[in-house]
Amino acid sequence: MALKHKRKKFKLKNSSSNIRVVKKKFPKDIHGEAIDGNTVAVSKDLDPKSKFYKEVVAHEKHHAKELKTGKIAYGDDWVRDGGKTYPRKDGEIKYNGKWYHEGHKSLPWEKRAENAEKNV
Repeated sequence: MALKHKRKKFKLKNSSSNIRVVKKKFPKDIHGEAIDGNTVAVSKDLDPKSKFYKEVVAHEKHHAKELKTGKIAYGDDWVRDGGKTYPRKDGEIKYNGKWYHEGHKSLPWEKRAENAEKNV
């Protein structure tokens, strides 16, 4: 006689699964953005079945989680990371005395989000 186990349903404690993904038209060099702690937007031009699409979603969901917890925040003319505020102007952020394009790999919040892409 075979032993049957009842399957239990478990709700995963993965906050990124609660983040809504919407499609949006972006300029050619932008692929996604975290709108707030609950929503990310991904370029309409990306194939949802591609690995790159999934990496963009993971990257932006990481930003959204950090927005939700208050680790990062932003406004039109500033970005805050870990309690320190950096000036933001014309698509660039001044970090450690140097201006970087938004999304640059040298920015610490971008480094953390890029690490999230590796889990795809």
